[in-house]
Amino acid sequence: MGNFYWIGLKAVPGIGNVAFRRLLERFDTPEAALKAPLSSLAGFKGITPAVIDGIKNGGWQRFAEEECRRLETSAARLVTYISHDYPKSLFEIPDPPPFLYIKGELRSHELAIAIVGSRRATSYGLMTTGKMAESLASHGVCVVSGMARGVDTAAHKGALQTGGRSIGVLGCGVDKIYPPENRSLFEEMANRGCLVSEFPLGTLPLAENFPRRNRIISGLSRGVLVVEAAEKSGSLITAQYALEHGRDVYAVPGNISFATSRGCNRLIKQGAKLVDCVEDILEDLPGGELAALDTPLFQSLPRTFALTPKEAAIYELLARSPLHIDDIISQTELTAGEVSSMLLHLELKGAVTPLPGTHYSIT
Repeated sequence: MGNFYWIGLKAVPGIGNVAFRRLLERFDTPEAALKAPLSSLAGFKGITPAVIDGIKNGGWQRFAEEECRRLETSAARLVTYISHDYPKSLFEIPDPPPFLYIKGELRSHELAIAIVGSRRATSYGLMTTGKMAESLASHGVCVVSGMARGVDTAAHKGALQTGGRSIGVLGCGVDKIYPPENRSLFEEMANRGCLVSEFPLGTLPLAENFPRRNRIISGLSRGVLVVEAAEKSGSLITAQYALEHGRDVYAVPGNISFATSRGCNRLIKQGAKLVDCVEDILEDLPGGELAALDTPLFQSLPRTFALTPKEAAIYELLARSPLHIDDIISQTELTAGEVSSMLLHLELKGAVTPLPGTHYSIT
Protein backbone atom coordinates (compact mmCIF):
# COMPACT_ATOMS: atom_id res chain seq x y z
CA MET A 1 0.00 0.00 0.00
CA GLY A 2 2.94 2.32 0.66
CA ASN A 3 3.52 3.12 -3.02
CA PHE A 4 -0.19 3.75 -3.66
CA TYR A 5 -0.33 7.01 -1.68
CA TRP A 6 3.09 8.25 -2.85
CA ILE A 7 2.05 7.81 -6.48
CA GLY A 8 -1.42 9.21 -5.72
CA LEU A 9 -0.23 12.44 -4.09
CA LYS A 10 2.19 13.10 -6.97
CA ALA A 11 -0.65 12.51 -9.47
CA VAL A 12 -2.86 15.28 -8.03
CA PRO A 13 -2.85 18.12 -10.63
CA GLY A 14 -1.00 21.14 -9.25
CA ILE A 15 1.14 19.26 -6.70
CA GLY A 16 4.73 19.65 -7.84
CA ASN A 17 7.88 18.39 -6.13
CA VAL A 18 8.12 21.31 -3.68
CA ALA A 19 4.45 21.21 -2.59
CA PHE A 20 4.70 17.41 -2.21
CA ARG A 21 7.61 17.67 0.23
CA ARG A 22 5.99 20.55 2.10
CA LEU A 23 2.82 18.51 2.61
CA LEU A 24 4.91 15.66 4.04
CA GLU A 25 6.68 18.08 6.40
CA ARG A 26 3.24 18.94 7.79
CA PHE A 27 1.42 15.59 7.60
CA ASP A 28 4.33 13.06 7.74
CA THR A 29 2.89 10.64 5.14
CA PRO A 30 1.26 11.00 1.70
CA GLU A 31 -1.72 9.03 3.03
CA ALA A 32 -2.27 11.53 5.86
CA ALA A 33 -1.98 14.46 3.40
CA LEU A 34 -4.56 12.92 1.04
CA LYS A 35 -6.96 12.15 3.90
CA ALA A 36 -6.46 15.47 5.74
CA PRO A 37 -9.58 17.52 6.55
CA LEU A 38 -10.27 20.34 4.06
CA SER A 39 -9.81 22.95 6.80
CA SER A 40 -6.17 21.94 7.40
CA LEU A 41 -5.36 22.08 3.66
CA ALA A 42 -6.98 25.46 3.02
CA GLY A 43 -4.49 28.27 3.45
CA PHE A 44 -1.53 25.86 3.21
CA LYS A 45 1.24 27.49 1.15
CA GLY A 46 1.04 26.39 -2.50
CA ILE A 47 -2.23 24.47 -2.11
CA THR A 48 -4.90 26.18 -4.24
CA PRO A 49 -8.65 25.42 -4.23
CA ALA A 50 -8.09 23.54 -7.54
CA VAL A 51 -5.52 21.27 -5.82
CA ILE A 52 -7.96 20.58 -2.97
CA ASP A 53 -10.62 19.67 -5.58
CA GLY A 54 -8.08 17.34 -7.21
CA ILE A 55 -7.44 15.59 -3.89
CA LYS A 56 -11.13 15.26 -3.08
CA ASN A 57 -12.44 14.14 -6.51
CA GLY A 58 -10.27 11.03 -6.32
CA GLY A 59 -8.96 10.94 -9.92
CA TRP A 60 -5.53 10.25 -8.42
CA GLN A 61 -6.84 6.96 -6.98
CA ARG A 62 -7.52 5.41 -10.41
CA PHE A 63 -4.07 6.45 -11.66
CA ALA A 64 -2.35 5.12 -8.51
CA GLU A 65 -4.15 1.76 -8.75
CA GLU A 66 -3.13 1.32 -12.40
CA GLU A 67 0.46 2.46 -11.71
CA CYS A 68 0.82 0.01 -8.80
CA ARG A 69 -0.34 -2.81 -11.11
CA ARG A 70 2.20 -1.71 -13.76
CA LEU A 71 4.94 -1.59 -11.10
CA GLU A 72 4.25 -5.20 -10.12
CA THR A 73 4.72 -6.43 -13.69
CA SER A 74 7.63 -4.14 -14.66
CA ALA A 75 10.39 -5.35 -12.27
CA ALA A 76 10.83 -1.69 -11.27
CA ARG A 77 10.51 -0.28 -7.75
CA LEU A 78 10.03 3.12 -6.13
CA VAL A 79 12.74 4.76 -4.03
CA THR A 80 11.31 7.67 -2.02
CA TYR A 81 13.30 10.70 -0.89
CA ILE A 82 13.15 9.59 2.77
CA SER A 83 14.57 6.14 1.94
CA HIS A 84 18.14 5.16 2.92
CA ASP A 85 19.07 4.46 -0.72
CA TYR A 86 17.77 7.73 -2.22
CA PRO A 87 20.89 9.54 -3.60
CA LYS A 88 21.67 12.26 -1.09
CA SER A 89 23.38 14.44 -3.73
CA LEU A 90 19.92 15.07 -5.27
CA PHE A 91 19.07 17.22 -2.24
CA GLU A 92 21.53 19.78 -3.68
CA ILE A 93 19.34 20.47 -6.74
CA PRO A 94 16.40 22.92 -6.53
CA ASP A 95 13.50 20.45 -6.87
CA PRO A 96 14.55 16.88 -6.06
CA PRO A 97 11.85 14.38 -7.08
CA PRO A 98 9.89 12.93 -4.13
CA PHE A 99 10.55 9.46 -5.57
CA LEU A 100 12.37 7.73 -8.39
CA TYR A 101 11.48 4.67 -10.43
CA ILE A 102 14.45 2.29 -10.30
CA LYS A 103 15.62 -0.83 -12.05
CA GLY A 104 18.87 -2.18 -10.63
CA GLU A 105 20.90 -1.06 -7.62
CA LEU A 106 20.85 2.57 -6.54
CA ARG A 107 23.36 3.67 -3.90
CA SER A 108 22.71 6.68 -1.73
CA HIS A 109 26.36 7.75 -1.66
CA GLU A 110 28.36 7.04 -4.75
CA LEU A 111 31.22 8.94 -6.32
CA ALA A 112 29.92 9.59 -9.84
CA ILE A 113 30.88 11.57 -12.93
CA ALA A 114 28.42 12.25 -15.75
CA ILE A 115 29.53 11.92 -19.37
CA VAL A 116 27.25 13.59 -21.92
CA GLY A 117 27.50 14.55 -25.57
CA SER A 118 26.08 14.44 -29.04
CA ARG A 119 23.65 11.79 -30.27
CA ARG A 120 25.41 12.14 -33.64
CA ALA A 121 28.93 11.82 -32.30
CA THR A 122 31.96 11.40 -34.55
CA SER A 123 34.12 8.28 -34.31
CA TYR A 124 36.64 10.44 -32.38
CA GLY A 125 33.88 11.37 -29.89
CA LEU A 126 32.75 7.76 -29.40
CA MET A 127 36.31 6.48 -28.98
CA THR A 128 37.21 9.24 -26.49
CA THR A 129 34.00 8.61 -24.51
CA GLY A 130 34.63 4.86 -24.30
CA LYS A 131 38.19 5.41 -23.11
CA MET A 132 37.22 8.01 -20.47
CA ALA A 133 34.34 5.86 -19.16
CA GLU A 134 36.53 2.73 -18.91
CA SER A 135 39.22 4.65 -17.09
CA LEU A 136 36.81 6.31 -14.61
CA ALA A 137 35.09 2.98 -13.91
CA SER A 138 38.40 1.20 -13.33
CA HIS A 139 39.16 3.81 -10.62
CA GLY A 140 35.88 3.01 -8.86
CA VAL A 141 33.98 6.03 -10.21
CA CYS A 142 30.37 5.42 -11.32
CA VAL A 143 29.59 6.78 -14.82
CA VAL A 144 26.23 8.57 -15.21
CA SER A 145 24.62 9.33 -18.57
CA GLY A 146 21.26 9.53 -20.33
CA MET A 147 21.00 6.24 -22.30
CA ALA A 148 20.63 8.11 -25.62
CA ARG A 149 22.37 7.25 -28.90
CA GLY A 150 25.94 8.36 -29.46
CA VAL A 151 28.07 9.57 -26.55
CA ASP A 152 25.64 8.35 -23.83
CA THR A 153 25.60 4.78 -25.14
CA ALA A 154 29.41 4.75 -25.49
CA ALA A 155 29.76 6.02 -21.89
CA HIS A 156 27.53 3.29 -20.39
CA LYS A 157 29.16 0.54 -22.46
CA GLY A 158 32.68 1.73 -21.56
CA ALA A 159 31.93 1.67 -17.82
CA LEU A 160 30.29 -1.77 -17.90
CA GLN A 161 33.08 -3.20 -20.04
CA THR A 162 35.59 -2.90 -17.20
CA GLY A 163 33.13 -4.33 -14.65
CA GLY A 164 32.39 -0.85 -13.31
CA ARG A 165 29.09 0.75 -12.36
CA SER A 166 26.93 2.98 -14.51
CA ILE A 167 23.62 4.82 -13.97
CA GLY A 168 21.28 5.60 -16.88
CA VAL A 169 18.83 8.47 -16.33
CA LEU A 170 15.84 8.26 -18.66
CA GLY A 171 13.56 10.86 -20.23
CA CYS A 172 10.80 8.22 -20.38
CA GLY A 173 9.39 5.49 -18.12
CA VAL A 174 11.90 2.84 -16.96
CA ASP A 175 9.77 0.29 -18.80
CA LYS A 176 10.29 2.02 -22.19
CA ILE A 177 13.32 0.97 -24.22
CA TYR A 178 14.53 4.01 -26.14
CA PRO A 179 16.34 4.05 -28.49
CA PRO A 180 15.02 0.56 -29.44
CA GLU A 181 18.44 -0.71 -30.59
CA ASN A 182 19.68 -0.41 -26.97
CA ARG A 183 17.53 -3.31 -25.70
CA SER A 184 20.50 -5.43 -24.60
CA LEU A 185 22.22 -2.40 -22.99
CA PHE A 186 19.00 -1.71 -21.01
CA GLU A 187 19.02 -5.28 -19.68
CA GLU A 188 22.70 -5.09 -18.80
CA MET A 189 22.27 -1.74 -17.02
CA ALA A 190 19.36 -3.12 -14.94
CA ASN A 191 21.47 -6.17 -13.97
CA ARG A 192 24.89 -4.58 -13.42
CA GLY A 193 24.14 -0.89 -12.92
CA CYS A 194 20.97 1.11 -12.52
CA LEU A 195 18.20 2.70 -14.59
CA VAL A 196 16.49 5.75 -13.07
CA SER A 197 13.48 7.86 -14.04
CA GLU A 198 11.23 10.34 -12.29
CA PHE A 199 8.53 9.80 -14.94
CA PRO A 200 5.61 7.38 -14.49
CA LEU A 201 5.74 4.00 -16.18
CA GLY A 202 4.66 4.10 -19.81
CA THR A 203 5.83 7.73 -20.26
CA LEU A 204 7.07 8.19 -23.84
CA PRO A 205 10.43 9.85 -24.60
CA LEU A 206 8.93 13.28 -25.39
CA ALA A 207 11.26 16.21 -26.09
CA GLU A 208 10.05 18.22 -23.07
CA ASN A 209 11.12 15.43 -20.68
CA PHE A 210 14.81 15.64 -21.50
CA PRO A 211 15.70 19.00 -19.87
CA ARG A 212 14.13 17.69 -16.63
CA ARG A 213 16.07 14.44 -17.03
CA ASN A 214 19.30 16.45 -17.43
CA ARG A 215 19.03 18.07 -13.99
CA ILE A 216 18.94 14.57 -12.43
CA ILE A 217 22.08 13.58 -14.40
CA SER A 218 23.85 16.63 -12.95
CA GLY A 219 22.37 16.09 -9.47
CA LEU A 220 23.68 12.52 -9.22
CA SER A 221 27.22 13.51 -10.27
CA ARG A 222 30.23 15.22 -8.74
CA GLY A 223 31.09 16.71 -12.14
CA VAL A 224 29.95 16.63 -15.78
CA LEU A 225 32.22 15.82 -18.71
CA VAL A 226 30.98 17.04 -22.12
CA VAL A 227 32.65 15.11 -24.94
CA GLU A 228 31.03 16.48 -28.10
CA ALA A 229 28.21 18.99 -28.35
CA ALA A 230 26.83 21.25 -31.04
CA GLU A 231 26.25 24.91 -30.21
CA LYS A 232 22.66 24.43 -28.97
CA SER A 233 22.34 20.99 -27.43
CA GLY A 234 20.94 19.11 -24.45
CA SER A 235 24.50 18.45 -23.24
CA LEU A 236 25.01 22.18 -22.75
CA ILE A 237 21.77 22.33 -20.73
CA THR A 238 23.24 19.59 -18.49
CA ALA A 239 26.48 21.61 -18.18
CA GLN A 240 24.43 24.69 -17.24
CA TYR A 241 22.59 22.73 -14.52
CA ALA A 242 25.95 21.43 -13.30
CA LEU A 243 27.24 24.98 -12.83
CA GLU A 244 24.03 26.00 -11.03
CA HIS A 245 24.33 22.93 -8.76
CA GLY A 246 27.97 23.75 -7.89
CA ARG A 247 29.40 20.84 -9.90
CA ASP A 248 32.64 20.84 -11.89
CA VAL A 249 32.29 21.07 -15.67
CA TYR A 250 34.84 19.37 -17.91
CA ALA A 251 35.09 19.42 -21.70
CA VAL A 252 37.10 17.50 -24.30
CA PRO A 253 38.48 19.88 -26.96
CA GLY A 254 37.43 19.05 -30.51
CA ASN A 255 38.47 19.65 -34.09
CA ILE A 256 37.54 23.27 -34.87
CA SER A 257 36.12 22.34 -38.28
CA PHE A 258 33.41 20.04 -36.80
CA ALA A 259 30.02 21.43 -35.74
CA THR A 260 29.97 18.83 -32.92
CA SER A 261 33.06 20.49 -31.39
CA ARG A 262 31.64 23.99 -31.09
CA GLY A 263 29.77 23.46 -27.82
CA CYS A 264 32.79 21.93 -26.03
CA ASN A 265 35.25 24.47 -27.33
CA ARG A 266 32.94 27.26 -26.20
CA LEU A 267 32.60 25.69 -22.72
CA ILE A 268 36.42 25.68 -22.47
CA LYS A 269 36.53 29.37 -23.47
CA GLN A 270 33.99 30.06 -20.71
CA GLY A 271 36.12 28.35 -18.07
CA ALA A 272 35.26 24.64 -18.19
CA LYS A 273 38.30 22.51 -17.42
CA LEU A 274 39.97 21.16 -20.56
CA VAL A 275 40.31 17.38 -20.32
CA ASP A 276 42.66 15.32 -22.47
CA CYS A 277 43.23 12.44 -20.04
CA VAL A 278 41.21 11.01 -17.16
CA GLU A 279 43.74 12.23 -14.55
CA ASP A 280 42.42 15.76 -15.22
CA ILE A 281 39.14 14.65 -13.60
CA LEU A 282 40.51 12.23 -10.99
CA GLU A 283 42.76 14.86 -9.41
CA ASP A 284 39.63 16.87 -8.45
CA LEU A 285 37.94 13.94 -6.67
CA PRO A 286 38.39 12.86 -3.03
CA GLY A 287 41.57 10.79 -2.85
CA GLY A 288 42.54 12.19 -6.25
CA GLU A 289 46.26 12.26 -5.45
CA LEU A 290 46.08 8.47 -5.12
CA ALA A 291 44.10 8.15 -8.33
CA ALA A 292 46.83 9.84 -10.33
CA LEU A 293 49.12 7.00 -9.24
CA ASP A 294 46.74 4.56 -10.91
CA THR A 295 45.27 3.03 -7.78
CA PRO A 296 41.50 2.89 -7.14
CA LEU A 297 39.91 5.81 -5.29
CA PHE A 298 39.39 4.95 -1.64
CA GLN A 299 36.89 7.62 -0.77
CA SER A 300 35.39 7.48 2.71
CA LEU A 301 31.78 8.18 1.87
CA PRO A 302 29.25 8.73 4.69
CA ARG A 303 27.19 5.73 5.64
CA THR A 304 23.66 5.50 4.29
CA PHE A 305 20.73 6.77 6.32
CA ALA A 306 16.97 7.11 5.99
CA LEU A 307 15.23 10.41 6.82
CA THR A 308 11.85 11.49 8.12
CA PRO A 309 10.12 14.22 6.02
CA LYS A 310 11.02 16.86 8.66
CA GLU A 311 14.66 15.72 8.76
CA ALA A 312 14.71 15.73 4.93
CA ALA A 313 13.50 19.37 4.90
CA ILE A 314 16.49 20.39 7.06
CA TYR A 315 18.96 18.14 5.24
CA GLU A 316 17.89 19.66 1.90
CA LEU A 317 18.51 23.22 3.16
CA LEU A 318 21.95 22.29 4.55
CA ALA A 319 22.87 20.39 1.36
CA ARG A 320 22.91 23.77 -0.41
CA SER A 321 24.94 25.63 2.22
CA PRO A 322 25.78 25.57 5.95
CA LEU A 323 23.28 27.62 7.98
CA HIS A 324 22.73 29.12 11.43
CA ILE A 325 19.99 27.40 13.43
CA ASP A 326 17.81 30.57 13.28
CA ASP A 327 17.96 30.52 9.46
CA ILE A 328 16.92 26.86 9.44
CA ILE A 329 13.92 27.73 11.64
CA SER A 330 12.88 30.67 9.43
CA GLN A 331 13.26 28.69 6.17
CA THR A 332 11.22 25.62 7.19
CA GLU A 333 7.64 25.20 8.39
CA LEU A 334 9.04 23.78 11.67
CA THR A 335 9.09 25.11 15.23
CA ALA A 336 12.36 25.89 17.06
CA GLY A 337 11.85 22.77 19.21
CA GLU A 338 11.32 20.55 16.16
CA VAL A 339 14.41 21.95 14.43
CA SER A 340 16.62 21.33 17.51
CA SER A 341 15.29 17.81 17.83
CA MET A 342 15.71 17.04 14.09
CA LEU A 343 19.28 18.41 14.09
CA LEU A 344 20.15 16.10 16.97
CA HIS A 345 18.67 13.10 15.12
CA LEU A 346 20.56 14.03 11.94
CA GLU A 347 23.78 14.38 13.92
CA LEU A 348 23.32 10.91 15.45
CA LYS A 349 22.76 9.46 11.96
CA GLY A 350 26.06 11.01 10.82
CA ALA A 351 24.16 13.16 8.31
CA VAL A 352 24.98 16.66 9.64
CA THR A 353 27.87 18.20 11.57
CA PRO A 354 27.60 21.06 14.07
CA LEU A 355 29.92 24.01 13.37
CA PRO A 356 30.99 26.81 15.74
CA GLY A 357 28.35 29.43 16.56
CA THR A 358 25.31 27.08 16.23
CA HIS A 359 25.83 26.66 12.50
CA TYR A 360 25.31 23.26 10.83
CA SER A 361 26.43 21.64 7.61
CA ILE A 362 25.93 18.25 5.96
CA THR A 363 28.67 15.77 6.79
